Amino acid sequence: MADFRLEAESRTEFGKGSARRTRRAGRIPAVLYGHGQDVVHLSLPAREFAAALRNGGANALLTIVLEGKEQLALTKAVQRDPLKRTHEHIDLLLVRRGEKTTVEVPIVIVGEVAPDTIPNHQLSTVSIEADATKLPDSIEVDVTGRAAGQNITAGDLVLPRGATLITDAESLVIGFLGAPTAEALEAELAELEAEAGIEREESDEEKAEEAAAEGGDSAPAEGAGSDES
Repeated sequence: MADFRLEAESRTEFGKGSARRTRRAGRIPAVLYGHGQDVVHLSLPAREFAAALRNGGANALLTIVLEGKEQLALTKAVQRDPLKRTHEHIDLLLVRRGEKTTVEVPIVIVGEVAPDTIPNHQLSTVSIEADATKLPDSIEVDVTGRAAGQNITAGDLVLPRGATLITDAESLVIGFLGAPTAEALEAELAELEAEAGIEREESDEEKAEEAAAEGGDSAPAEGAGSDES
């Protein structure tokens, strides 16, 4: 797990105006808390913070350098601009090497399922407890060859050494369904059309089959109608 070093600056002014000035200067307003210490108001360099999340993931370990003092922290919450998607505010949690912390870890799917199988994704993250300095960026799940019914639960996931699963082990991560046949899809469509009162126009093939059947029914039986004298 990479460790990203960010030079922080103290904030003594608050409010929307101050926050806007901070962002215009290329920094992000933030708070740092944990371990019983008072909340510290600071700002972080926007570009470097974005790079830390991009390269280290949501659980990237940050080294916050404030007035010459270094402290380790994890990102607990990020506010984003809904349109620009820029970072508006950050909550940071102090951590120490060797201590356990609980985080949400993204699930990454790799591999191809068996033919005629449809994967049904239920969970995109799972909660684990692990060493704050050894948090995984993601948890990989290989679905190669999985067929209908061969579901994967949280308890099936391979966690990093020393990590403990917090999510219920029985929680479904990915279910696998059999792909419907063409006949099943056709029958379902016909049922939906019947419920909606839609009368389907016969195809040329269906008309030809009906005409052939009717012609066969109306043909006289062999020898019928002959006049024996």
